[in-house]
Amino acid sequence: MIRITETTSRRVPVETTACPGPLAQTFIAHRGRLKDAAQKIVRTPEIAEDILQEAYLKVTGFAADVAVQHPVGYCFQIVRNLAIDHRRRGKLELDLFTESEKGEQVPAACTSPEQIAIDRQNLRIVCAVIADLPPRTRQAFELHRLQSMTQRDIAERLGISATLVNFMIKDAMAALQNCRHLLARD
Repeated sequence: MIRITETTSRRVPVETTACPGPLAQTFIAHRGRLKDAAQKIVRTPEIAEDILQEAYLKVTGFAADVAVQHPVGYCFQIVRNLAIDHRRRGKLELDLFTESEKGEQVPAACTSPEQIAIDRQNLRIVCAVIADLPPRTRQAFELHRLQSMTQRDIAERLGISATLVNFMIKDAMAALQNCRHLLARD
């Protein structure tokens, strides 16, 4: 007879006595070979022990009235399947966690102080060109480019036609194109 320790919902061990069925007895008799089989797949004795415990729970939970023709083969198949599942799960977790961590090692783009100064100067030029636009043209351009409003929505908001909004946006784009020669190149 084997003594099995069960745990209640309050996590207090409760001793019960159970007589294992023929399948569980076969599992116990071949435990060493089953562990070796699991260890060949998972490659560590600790994980092989975990696999055996899980397999034993499956075997003892198996219906006693069902006869297994080859109990040793059945036990080996359970252990093998659990070990393979563990390896697959480990590989999947490794792939998932490795992918998320790869981005953590990417060096930040180092912008030189000179490039920062050039970019700021370019931004000041563009802002000056936009500020020099007529007020309604500037407002139509900002609503379209910065707030992603449609030309129809801008026309309704400003109380003008959509065609006029289209011309205003074109005028603003032309003014920005004309200032490109003032911008410093990278």
